[in-house]
Amino acid sequence: MRKPGLLPIFLTVVIDLLGFGIVLPLLPLYADEWKTPEGVIALLFTSFSALQFVSAPMWGRLSDRIGRRPVILVGLAGSFLSYGLFAVAAVDQLLALLFVSRITAGIFGGTISTAYAYIADVTTSDERGRGMALIGAAFGIGFTIGPAIGGFGHALHPTVPGIVAAALSATAFFFAWTQLAEPERHKPAPRRSWLDLGAFRAAMRAETVGMILLIVFITVTCFSLMESTVALLGKRVYDLDYKQIGLVFMYLGFWTAFTQGFLVRRYMKRVGEQRFALAGTVVLGGGMAGFGLAPSVGWLIGLAPLAVLGFGMVLPSLNALLSRRSAANVQGGVMGVNQSLQSLARIAGPLIGLPLFRVWAPLPFFVGAGMMALSFAGAFYLAVRPVDDAS
Repeated sequence: MRKPGLLPIFLTVVIDLLGFGIVLPLLPLYADEWKTPEGVIALLFTSFSALQFVSAPMWGRLSDRIGRRPVILVGLAGSFLSYGLFAVAAVDQLLALLFVSRITAGIFGGTISTAYAYIADVTTSDERGRGMALIGAAFGIGFTIGPAIGGFGHALHPTVPGIVAAALSATAFFFAWTQLAEPERHKPAPRRSWLDLGAFRAAMRAETVGMILLIVFITVTCFSLMESTVALLGKRVYDLDYKQIGLVFMYLGFWTAFTQGFLVRRYMKRVGEQRFALAGTVVLGGGMAGFGLAPSVGWLIGLAPLAVLGFGMVLPSLNALLSRRSAANVQGGVMGVNQSLQSLARIAGPLIGLPLFRVWAPLPFFVGAGMMALSFAGAFYLAVRPVDDAS
């Protein structure tokens, strides 16, 4: 019997998120190239997040009952399907099919909450923060290599990014099938309906959990605002092409991987999750202001890493705190609520950012900096109000 561990889940998530990194920077560029209004581009982003908002708690609670491994496998199979649809939509410029591919990705992308729960199952309380940082490092690696593949692949043929992303999801599926072991099962969670709004209320009962979720929501809204507008900033303001924008995302992905794989894993336990999150809100706020103030591409390249460094410090810290404040038999459900709120934030970010971008290109980044001032206030509250872990 294979022993559950962090390496198999890390590699599974990395391979899958490479596909995510390939397609995400292309979405606003495709829609812009097809003469699509900013409002429709925002809907393209939010269609994914809206379905993930609904599906994440469902998958999380299902994994509490039937196990983490089967839910992760289903999610990878769904990713394969969504990227195949993306490839067809890209070559024929079918906006409706592009929406279908993102909706499909959103439904099955909710299983990422199960990966967080898997890590919670196989780590101790003291190791939890470092374990959660692995998911962030996986995102960083996906955004380091994925956008470059997408940009250069598009130069070869519009179908290449989708085909490569689908192939990577298939690879992740077979790797998980053969290497990913089911972690030790805790006491099964009580049966609930799939659309159980009580899960949100239950998640709020532990002290400070509501504040943690609020900071997560604001922070992810800010970062998704940046994600949905930075490609357009590069194209319209700095006249970058697909390859160059892919390289910019690759550069940002490198800093994400560095933050999660090195800084967080090395220093979070030493500094403490609360203080690490507090420092991250300051760095992310400074990075958002830097995006808005950058007078040239050179300045943009120099200041942009602050945003991903800050985000990479805040989110795993809060995920670790949230996991530690949740009882073992409802980890999947609580992390599903967390993932669902992150999905809601990823709906809000483009809906806020893209209309503001139309008014004035730097405006969404200044608004994002203001949002991080609110996150700082919440993180300061957590830093001065420590509480015990859940039993």
